[in-house]
Amino acid sequence: MNRYVKTALLAGAAWSALSTFAMAQDAPQEGAASLDDVVVSARRRDELLKDVPISVSAIGEERLEQTGASDITALQQQTPNATVQVARGSNSTLISFIRGVGQQDPLWGFEPGVGLYVDDVYVARPQGAVLDIYDVQRIEVLRGPQGSLYGRNTVGGAVKYVTNRLSNDPELTLRGAYGSYNQIDLMAAGSIPLADNFRVGGAIASYQRDGYGTNINTGAEHYNKDVLAGRLSAEWEPSDNISIRLAYDRVEDDSNPRHGHREVAGATPAGAVLPSVYDTNAGVGDNNSVMTEGASATIEIGLNDNWTFKSITAWRQGDTDTVIDFDNTPAPTLDIPAYYADDQLTQEFQFLFDYDRIQGVAGFFYLDGHAEGAFDTILGNAGIVIGTAGEVNTESWAGFADVNFDLTDRLHLGVGVRYTLDNKEGTVFRANYLGATRSPLLGGTVRAPLLVRTDYTNDKDFTQFTPRIALSYDLSDDMTTYASFSQGFKSGGFDMRGDAVFTPDTVNGYEPETVDSYEIGLKGALDRLTFAASIFYNEYQDQQVTTQVPAVGGIASFVDNVGSSTFYGAEFEGQLRILDSLSANFAVGYLNSDFEEFLRYNLTTSMYEDISDLVVLQNAPEWTGYLGFTWMGDVGGGELAVTPSLSYRGDYSQFEFPNPILDQQAYTLVDLSIVWTDPSDRFTLGLYGKNLTDEEYRVGGYNFPGALFDNSVIGYYGPPQTVTASLQVKF
Repeated sequence: MNRYVKTALLAGAAWSALSTFAMAQDAPQEGAASLDDVVVSARRRDELLKDVPISVSAIGEERLEQTGASDITALQQQTPNATVQVARGSNSTLISFIRGVGQQDPLWGFEPGVGLYVDDVYVARPQGAVLDIYDVQRIEVLRGPQGSLYGRNTVGGAVKYVTNRLSNDPELTLRGAYGSYNQIDLMAAGSIPLADNFRVGGAIASYQRDGYGTNINTGAEHYNKDVLAGRLSAEWEPSDNISIRLAYDRVEDDSNPRHGHREVAGATPAGAVLPSVYDTNAGVGDNNSVMTEGASATIEIGLNDNWTFKSITAWRQGDTDTVIDFDNTPAPTLDIPAYYADDQLTQEFQFLFDYDRIQGVAGFFYLDGHAEGAFDTILGNAGIVIGTAGEVNTESWAGFADVNFDLTDRLHLGVGVRYTLDNKEGTVFRANYLGATRSPLLGGTVRAPLLVRTDYTNDKDFTQFTPRIALSYDLSDDMTTYASFSQGFKSGGFDMRGDAVFTPDTVNGYEPETVDSYEIGLKGALDRLTFAASIFYNEYQDQQVTTQVPAVGGIASFVDNVGSSTFYGAEFEGQLRILDSLSANFAVGYLNSDFEEFLRYNLTTSMYEDISDLVVLQNAPEWTGYLGFTWMGDVGGGELAVTPSLSYRGDYSQFEFPNPILDQQAYTLVDLSIVWTDPSDRFTLGLYGKNLTDEEYRVGGYNFPGALFDNSVIGYYGPPQTVTASLQVKF
């Protein structure tokens, strides 16, 4: 209890000092930094960042270019207390954690804990969600539960990917890059007005790269990249108060599968630990294909001076065919071929209003989603394959409102509420088949099951009321402090891997989880410093945890509401203008977490046991940090920007159960970017060095020890040292 009191006292002292200084700065100072040009849509309406009582990191197009961000995982380096990574065993599946809350399991039917939005369109599935950064205006990271405005599955927060709007003038941008491992990136983006009120445009990008490693068994590239992405859009204003935007996007990822790196030697020479962490000796194959696409229509109508109506209609779908070789040997000891497919239709209506002292939004959201898949667990040492298949259908309805009241010129009250009703129907089939080859579920030899382990269809309704309240006070024209409470929830469901032989309760599904978050924050500008600071305390209830563990004759899967945890932390981020030509960007995050209860089903006793003293929160390092300096000056008649940076990530566990073989120790990444732009802003040259010290660090793993699985303990690693040169031309 003493550490909570100590934290509160330190926080109060810090806030008192900063607030006193801020009130003394009420009159604008010469050369003072300003947040007036930082606009975000965190509360579903455009607002100045300093006026939003939410922890938000907003990274604009210029900053993304200066730091050489290639895809959305770059957010992890610059955002405090965030994990944004490529999922284990994949190339373009996203896993996200914010303040220790998220999900690592990309299986269909298991919901993410951090919501992803592309131009206000919710992306329900993580497959194909590692978005490459092209034609992007900014990316916002909303930290903490966003249940009132963004609803289900934003229990940890939300990531908003905002693309560029079309210009009223003809535009064309061409970009090419060449780098390490024969990296070749090509991008073209442009728009053209067909009338004074009608524009069309689009962007296409190709990303090619040889592998960081090799499949020693087949000779194929390992950790390579083969992605084609495109986006088309049209914008029309038939009258002064009506705007319509149509958009379509598609991503095709044909990169080879990632089989990982064996961390423990197997029983045969083929199972040796290879010298390079990017090499594998897998035998299941090298075919992998991921496709995602979507279309949306956004209509905005100004009803009068105070009210605006907005409709967002969207459809998305995706297909994945992949294989993962868990044993990393030519033998089918633990091979997993799989496919996933999903589609979703969403409709959102918003009514935005703005009066003298009251502003806000109210609306309705609907989702109709379907996700399905199948995978085989081929166990060569047992002479069997466990075939698993299933689907989940989801209908979700929600009504929401978020209102800001200006109680005085400086004191503001924000109140939000959302009511959500989810209906889910899950079907799961799991069976043993004789023979260590593909099951009939994935096109293998037709044969009757040796043992049906799971076969059921069930449906459940989940309802949740998620409130938010925030009180903010403008200490000065450039400084705001706030205190808030918010709640988020992640929907319940059914375990698509559930084994009713090992865990009979799996047919009943699992319940939603919730997070209650208390936060105080301070954001604004002090002379040359622009910053945002926050302290938070979270109560995590009915926490969903998914694990797969070795069992007699197979693998047991659990998705349980294991209990509860509490965690608290602090964040400080911003920019310091040291000189007119030199600035520093920084971000520091601290997170302390503890399980209070963790109930786990004991396969031997068939009882639930509290093992909270044995587990930790996964992907929750105690400290994260970023420091980048940018020097800008006139060189060769143009503007040169040089940005060296360091990003730090403390020790963290890959799973709830600590594992010294797989858990990652603290590491620091060193990057350097050099960008030159000619005086006309037409030509841009860039040189980007990433992970210059060639740090080896794990971003995921699987743990299947034991003779049956030939000690299949494998890790997945982040990119090695790379250098990339680019040229961009604007017409």
